[in-house]
This record gives sequence, structure tokens and C-alpha cells, in this order.
Amino acid sequence: MNGFDAPKIEYFTVSPILIVLGVAVVGVLIEAFAPRKLRYPVQVGTALVGLAAAFATSVVVFARLNPFAGDVKVGTVVAEGALAADGPAIFCWLLVLVLGALSVLLFAERRLEAGVVGFAGQAAALPGTEAEREASTSGLEHTEVFPLIMFAIGGMLLFPAANDLLTMFVALEVLSLPLYLLCGLARRRRLLSQEAALKYFLLGAFSSGFFVYGIALVYGYAGSMGFAQIAAAVQADGGERGLLLAGIALISVGLLFKVGAAPFHSWTPDVYQGAPTAVTAFMAAATKVAAFGALLRLFYVAFGGNRTDWTPMIWAVAILTMVVGSVLAISQTDIKRMLAYSSIAHAGFILTGFLGIRSLDEVAAGSLTGVSAVLFYLTTYGFTTLAAFAIVTLVRDGGGEATHLARWQGLGKESPLVAGAFAFLLLAMAGIPLTSGFTGKWAVFAAALQVGAWPVVIVAVLMSAVAAYFYVRVIVLMFFSEPVGDGPSVTTPSIMTSVVIGFGVLATLVLGIVPGALIDVLGRVGVFIR
Repeated sequence: MNGFDAPKIEYFTVSPILIVLGVAVVGVLIEAFAPRKLRYPVQVGTALVGLAAAFATSVVVFARLNPFAGDVKVGTVVAEGALAADGPAIFCWLLVLVLGALSVLLFAERRLEAGVVGFAGQAAALPGTEAEREASTSGLEHTEVFPLIMFAIGGMLLFPAANDLLTMFVALEVLSLPLYLLCGLARRRRLLSQEAALKYFLLGAFSSGFFVYGIALVYGYAGSMGFAQIAAAVQADGGERGLLLAGIALISVGLLFKVGAAPFHSWTPDVYQGAPTAVTAFMAAATKVAAFGALLRLFYVAFGGNRTDWTPMIWAVAILTMVVGSVLAISQTDIKRMLAYSSIAHAGFILTGFLGIRSLDEVAAGSLTGVSAVLFYLTTYGFTTLAAFAIVTLVRDGGGEATHLARWQGLGKESPLVAGAFAFLLLAMAGIPLTSGFTGKWAVFAAALQVGAWPVVIVAVLMSAVAAYFYVRVIVLMFFSEPVGDGPSVTTPSIMTSVVIGFGVLATLVLGIVPGALIDVLGRVGVFIR
């Protein structure tokens, strides 16, 4: 009988993931055993403490890699090759944890919904039934949303660090399944919320099917699911090339679906509109970070030797995504749908930077690469969009959110501070100078130009001009249009939503004025190990 060798797990290196998933399990136990009145404060406190602990350990893990020693190869492969803890992965961890903590604050907001969180009191109750009215009048709260968001964050930490296709698929499902549930739990407009969840679930299941089929084809080509082994097989070019190309295409469908790139974007407007706005903010900011981190690792490490074959695909998808997102956003009359199409356009801008990927031999420490440019753009976009959706929760109409653009007319007169903050965030999304959006676009455009992708950059610049139109249109509505009827109503939030908005606005301003420090750090650590 052969002996069994226990797998070697570097527990401290992967401790941020373990902490978040452990806190999620604790949250489930709290729901099972804690008195109902204590669940809300205990769940919120547990989630925030867990995210703070995971952030602190991520910083220590990052420091142990000695990222500023001058060597561009920063990181280590752990968990028997299943995970890679390198500069891009740990930066994604840090960013997801910060965005996740801010999202927990949005989830915990109670003042906007008359003392309860903005999630359905009883998810199983059919909309409009007596059971739903009973749950609403008795003030029931779905505090299960806190362990759900922790499970999603755990999957988002695992996703960009996955170093083989099987682990990447597990991470994809761990982050996706809680989001499917969260999208259907809105306290108001329940039917729209449930429809959004069903659409997201069905289309997400189809995209996962494409992903798994692609894994099978790549495995048939390389004989392994590990990224290093796939890269070696691609370099040797000894297998059936058709399997490799078909596998890359199918895996790309699954990942491009997650980032909301066209033509796999159809779920984005409906889900962003129907989901609770706090969930929309979390998905728009954190999911993009995790998904693009995984997309970068897969194409850089596993398929980097096959760059000439998949680059035309990324060119086409980037151009189509920018055009679809920017043009269709013009006709939107709902603020959440407009921001959804804006998110699609931004996915195209990020893919422009994705084209700036170069081989490891061409990268010098501190230089701007496609990886560092994309990570910087994800940082700027994450904080800006999270704060923008947080402001959307404040504008009310008859007790619910006023998402129709007509209800935003005259907002500048009703609340100059809220309207001013929202206008500043919209200008950042448009890429106006002295905002983080301008610096982020400059970074991805410069990275793409370095590898000769100037046609994509030209389209990106033109679509930036188109996108500026619908952002400025909202600003004009807020400050230069007369209110309709009684005008918009702005609810004063608690300190939690105020912190999210303040942090997002401050980050947008600071990264627009003094971006050099972060760009330099990303230039030094923004290289994947193999």
C-alpha cells in the first residue's frame, strides 16, 4: 500500500481567504443561534472585524514578499500549486477587502428604510401577499445578507489568486452563488428584484457551462489544469491547436460575462436596475476587480505564449464593449441602468489596458505595463462607482429610491452637497482632468499604445467623448433644470453611508491629483509569477 503524503498548505499566506470564509461560516451560526434582536449588530460587527483582520494579514503577507527589492518576480506559489500569492493577487485582495468593507456599511444602512435594512424581511414571501406585508410591518430583517456577502468576498479573494483552472472555477462559483441570492432580496420593487436574480442566475449558469467546457478542451490540449503546465504546453506547441483555441474562446466567455463585456453584457442593465442598490454597488466595484484579476492571470501566465492568437479577440471585444456601453447609455432614463451601461463602457476601457500585456522579459521594475495600468484603473473605478451608487440610495420618491432621471431634476437646489458630490463622481467617470478617472484612462491608453494598439485607443478616446455627453446630461438636469412636481427628496443617511460617499469622493480626488505613488507601487509589483 502506497503511503499518503499530506498536502502542504502555507496557512499564513492564504490566511486572508481563510479568515473571510471563516467569518462567513460564523455568520451562518449567528443566524442559527443568536436572538433575532442581536443578529444585526453582531453580524455587522463580525463582518467588519473579519475584513479588518483579513486586510491586516494581507498587508503582512505583502510585506513578506519584499516587493521593493528591485526584482520584478515578486510572489510565491502555495497550496500545492493551486494558488499564487504575488503582487497583482495581493493587491486585488487589499482592494476587494476595502471595497467589501465599504459595501458592508451600505448593506447595514437602516435610516433610509425607516429603521430596517433595505433587504426583504422575508425572502420566501411572494410580492404583494399578506405574508410580505406582515414581514414589512413587523420590521423583520434579512441579516443573512452579511454571511452571504462574506462568502462572495471570499470567492473574490480566491479568484485572482487561482493558479489552475479547477481552482478558478471553484472561486467563480463561490463568488457568484451568493450574488444570485442577494440580487433578489430588495425590500421594495420585489418583482423587479426577483426577475433580476433569475436572469442573473440563468445567464450565469450558461456562462459557467461555457467555462467548464473550455476547461475540458484546454485540459485535452495540455494534459494539465495548472497554469505553468499549460504555459509549457503552449510554448512547446505540440498538441492539437484547435483544442487550445476553442478552449481559450469558451473560457473567455465565462470570464468576459463576469466583467460585463459585450456581447456578454445583456444581464448587466437588468440586474443592476433590479438588485438592491447596495448589492449593485458591491457587484459593480468588487466583482470587476476579482474578475479582471483572474482574466489577467489566466491570459498572462497560462496563455501568454499564445498572445498573437487571442489579441485580435480582445481588440474586437474591447471596441464592441466601449461602443455598446457608451452609445446605449445615452437613451437610458433610469439612473441605475445608465450607470450599468457606463459600467459596460468602463469594462471596454479596462480591456484597452489589458492589451498592454507584455512578456516578462520586457518588463522592467517600476515600468508601466498593461497589468499595472489595469489594476490602477480598477482602483479608481471601484471607489468612484461605489460612492456613486451610495448617493443613488439617498434620492427618494414616496419612500423608495427615485431612479428615474426626471426625479433628479433640480437636485442641485434641493441638496447642493449631494448633487455636487454626484456631479464630481460623474466627471471622474467621464475622465475629466484632476479626477482619478482621467489618470486611469491615461494609464490604460498609454499601456495599449506601447504595444501598438492605437486603433483601439482611438476608439476609446472617441467613446470617452460620447460617454461624457450622458454624464454631463445628468449634471445639467441636477443644476440647470426646474424640479418636476414637489422636486426630489434627499434623505439624510447614517454615518455608514456617509463614510462610503466621503471615502469614495476623497479617493477620486486624491488619485486624480497625486496618482504617482500608487502607479509607482503597481509598476513594481504588477507582474505575475509563473
